[in-house]
Amino acid sequence: MTVTRFAPSPTGNLHVGNVRTALHNYLWAKRAGGTFMLRIDDTDLERSKEEYVDGIRADLAWLGLNPDGEVRQSARFGLYEAQFEKLKAAGRVYACYETPQELDLRRKILLGRGLPPVYERPDPNAPVPEGRTPHWRFKLDHDKPIEWVDMVRGAQKFEPKLLSDPVIRRADGSWLYMLPSAIDDVDMGITHVVRGEDHVTNTATQIQMFEALGAAPPQFAHEALLTGKEGKLSKRLGSLGMDAFKDMGIEPISIAALLARLGTSDPVEPVTSLEPLVATIDFSRFGRAPARFDEEELAALNARILHQMPFGDVASRLPQGMDEVAWTAIRPNLTILSDVESWWSIVKGPVAGERAPEDAEFLAEAATVAEGLDWSADPWSALTAGLKASTTRTGKSLFLPLRRALTAMDHGPDMKALLPLIDKNDAISRLRG
Repeated sequence: MTVTRFAPSPTGNLHVGNVRTALHNYLWAKRAGGTFMLRIDDTDLERSKEEYVDGIRADLAWLGLNPDGEVRQSARFGLYEAQFEKLKAAGRVYACYETPQELDLRRKILLGRGLPPVYERPDPNAPVPEGRTPHWRFKLDHDKPIEWVDMVRGAQKFEPKLLSDPVIRRADGSWLYMLPSAIDDVDMGITHVVRGEDHVTNTATQIQMFEALGAAPPQFAHEALLTGKEGKLSKRLGSLGMDAFKDMGIEPISIAALLARLGTSDPVEPVTSLEPLVATIDFSRFGRAPARFDEEELAALNARILHQMPFGDVASRLPQGMDEVAWTAIRPNLTILSDVESWWSIVKGPVAGERAPEDAEFLAEAATVAEGLDWSADPWSALTAGLKASTTRTGKSLFLPLRRALTAMDHGPDMKALLPLIDKNDAISRLRG
C-alpha cells in the first residue's frame, strides 16, 4: 500500500511551499488508495512550539488535507536511541571532536587549495581531546555510487566520496534531521517521499542510511521549488501563511488547484473539489524548471472557482435567506465570497437608485408596467418587452436606466436572474424613486 508523509517542523507557520509539498503527498497517496501521514518533526525541543503544531493541524484541515494518522518525533527518542546503538555497533556512526571553528578553518583551507570542502575523517587511533564531548556522524560507504530513479528528476547518481559524512547527533545528545527521518520512514512504512529539490543531496546520504538500517529506501520525487514573480522565493511569499490567504478571501480549493498544477505540463483549472486533482497527479508531468507562484493568478482562479461553486459547498456561509436560485444568479459576479454580502443587500434593499432627469418619465412608465406583471414568471423579459412596446427606447437607453434604478449599479448579475429575487413592491418603489 502507498504510504506518504508530510513532515513539518513546528517552528513556524506553514507557507505556500510547505503546503505544496503536503498537497502532493496527499494527492499521491489518495490516487493509489493509500495512506497520508502527518509527522511532526519536533526533535528541536527549544524551537518547537505547541501553537505551531495546532496551526499545522488547522491549516491542513482547512485545506481538506486530512491525515490518516499522526506521529511526533518527540515521542520516539527511544526508537532513535536503539537504532543509533545498532549503527554504532556496526561501525556506521562514529564520534567526532572538532569545534565549529576548526571545521570552518579546514573548509577554508580545502577551498583555498581548489579542493571540495568534504569532511576528512579523523584517525580512529587519535587520542580523544580532553574535556570535549563528541558529536556523531554517519559513515558513508565510499565503495559504490549512490543511485536511484527519481520520479521527477529521473536517474540520479552521487559519488559518496564527494559527500561529507553527515552529522546526525549533536554533542548535547539532540538529533539532527537526517537519521531520525530515515528511521521514521522505515518504521512508518513510508513508500514514497515527495519533497523539494533542495533535499536531493540529503536523499543521497539517507539512501545509505536506509541500507544500513536493513531497509529498502522509499521512492523519491524531488519537485522544483516555488518562485515568486521576481524570479525567486521572496520573503513575502516565503512567509505567506494560510491566515493571510483567508484574510484575502481565497478559498482553500483555489490554493490546492493552483499548487497542484504549478510546475507541471497540466493546465491550472478551476475545480470545486480535490477529486480531479487526485485523479490527475502524475510526477512524470512535473518539470525541472522553478514553478512561479503568482498571487494575481491565484485571485483570478479563485473567482473562476466561485463562479461554478455548488450551492451546497457555500450554503452555510451565505447571508440568511439566500437560496440556491439567488446563489446561482449572483455567483458569476463574485471575486471573493464575501462580495456576496453587497449583492444580497441590493436584493433585499433599501437601494437609493440613481436616475437622470431625462429618465424620470421612462421609469414612471416602467413602474406602471411592473405593477401588471406576474413576478413568478420572467418579470425582466416582460418588463423590457412592455417598455419597448410603449416607448421608443431600445438597447442601452432601455436597459441601463432600469438597472441603475433597481440596483444603483451600472453592471452586475444578469437582470433576468436578479429581478425575480427583488420583492415586487420594492422593485416598483425603486422605479418610482
